Amino acid sequence: MTPMPRRSIAGSAQVSGTGIHTGATTKLTFRPAPAGEGIVFRRTDLSGQPRIPALAENVSSVERRTALTAGEATVTTVEHVLAAVAAHGLDDVLIDLDGPEPPNGDGSAKPFFEALAQAGMAENGGSPAGFRGSSPLTVREEDATYLVAPRDGLRLTVTIEWPHPLIGRQSGCYDISPERFATELAGARTFGFLSEAEALKAKGLGRGARQDGAVLLSESGVVGTQLRWPDEFVRHKATDLLGDLALLGGRLHAEIVAFRPSHQGNVALVRALRRVTSLTAPPAMDIERILGVLPHRYPMLLVDRIVEVQGRERIVGIKNVTINEPFFQGHFPGHPIMPGVLIVEAMAQVGGLLLMGAVERPEHKVVYFMSLDEVKFRRPVVPGDQVRFELEMLQFRGRTCRMRGVGYVDGQVVAEAEMMARIVDR
Repeated sequence: MTPMPRRSIAGSAQVSGTGIHTGATTKLTFRPAPAGEGIVFRRTDLSGQPRIPALAENVSSVERRTALTAGEATVTTVEHVLAAVAAHGLDDVLIDLDGPEPPNGDGSAKPFFEALAQAGMAENGGSPAGFRGSSPLTVREEDATYLVAPRDGLRLTVTIEWPHPLIGRQSGCYDISPERFATELAGARTFGFLSEAEALKAKGLGRGARQDGAVLLSESGVVGTQLRWPDEFVRHKATDLLGDLALLGGRLHAEIVAFRPSHQGNVALVRALRRVTSLTAPPAMDIERILGVLPHRYPMLLVDRIVEVQGRERIVGIKNVTINEPFFQGHFPGHPIMPGVLIVEAMAQVGGLLLMGAVERPEHKVVYFMSLDEVKFRRPVVPGDQVRFELEMLQFRGRTCRMRGVGYVDGQVVAEAEMMARIVDR
């Protein structure tokens, strides 16, 4: 089956209001974005209008909400916005925000979902990034437990428990599509307990909470509003889960059974999924494109393909390790292990491709690595392994950058390092 092309929105749409946690009055604007841009927040109120890609590696807080940080810029409480984006099946959207937090509206994802619908959908060309699990997966994070099974499309089965007479134990099963989301999840509001209000405000949270922007619970009932469904609570937790799953950076095909999900657990699930699911989109760079950028050649070319690139912020590359690698002849006969220095070299080559993507005419440049720090080798790499290198840009000034890289085999860390590099003319 040919996958649906990448999707963005046809026009712009705005939502204004007050953030539930910061109390800041803000305006959020959805804008079309080019293919491959991904979902990106842009803080228009800050100098340079810094961008914050909606990816799990940018999560900076999971207490009562999900917050993202890139450099000095932060945007908090992103889950309702991202749930609306994910429900519409969008791949590329620029989200301008003139403050630290999206408007809360009525406490649900509905204002964002409806704004996107008004903007209209547009095919963006290219193939979307997709993640598909090939075998069952279990993730546990404190009180939260998640089971993941292969499936076409996305289904969320969610169970929550709270010692409150209106909640108790609630469960729901939701197949995610724009139509089902609109009728089953979009209007489910965030909820909180009056008994926790002062403690939250002492932590700098809940400063913008109002009765018309959440379901507020006393010890015995709801204060100042009526429930939209008897099980509105679990519906909202499913919405939060969908929004946090958008931090995967691609369309997820799976059935997820979540017991007592939380933002902390949701993000842990996303990070686990990134390591064990297969990326179904074509490679961002195949070997021919890699050869056109890197000067390395056999036997020192140690990158087979690039499967993901997120602007200047992140890159993911693959090295397939075979018994035919020349270094196995002497390292070690009868007990082949990939030399650690070559694992770091492969990681550096992937990072070099990220750096090269930030300059003009990369075929006339070369990357010199200046330093390596915090290098650690966790597990041996042997013939038959596929090493997945994930690198993120920590700092980029002029022609010099600092990156952090981690190598994985079957979801297990094999090596990690921080490196500094510089681009020079060939």
